[in-house]
Amino acid sequence: MSTQTQTLAAAPASATLRNSAELLGRVLLAVLFLMSGIGKMAAYSTTAGYMASVGVPGALLPLVILAEAGGAIAIIAGWQTRIVSMLLAGFTLLAALLFHNHLADQIQMIMFMKNVSIAGAFLLLAAHGAGRYSLDARASA
Repeated sequence: MSTQTQTLAAAPASATLRNSAELLGRVLLAVLFLMSGIGKMAAYSTTAGYMASVGVPGALLPLVILAEAGGAIAIIAGWQTRIVSMLLAGFTLLAALLFHNHLADQIQMIMFMKNVSIAGAFLLLAAHGAGRYSLDARASA
């Protein structure tokens, strides 16, 4: 088999791997937010009380649920991925600053860094887009 034939045979396999990894990456990133949004709906008054305890009005909880659950669904589907990713990156950094700011506590430091890392993943998603297996790709085809 010639080098050119090997390269042509490898190209579809690497594209399939990339496309599948992009989809799986979106799902893995978004499932955290989907579950969190559902959890907030299930424990609405408790969550509103916790938000109020750190100075965030509980009246904002519907927007938080929309951002988490709605944003997660959009990311999984690959719909308006760049915009939603930028919004969720900002949301995640804001949550880190508001809820995980006691950095002397090791658990809070880990939670803070987790949020910063997730925001970084959203920024990468915003920069590179959702990939082939997405509604964004269908819209541009």
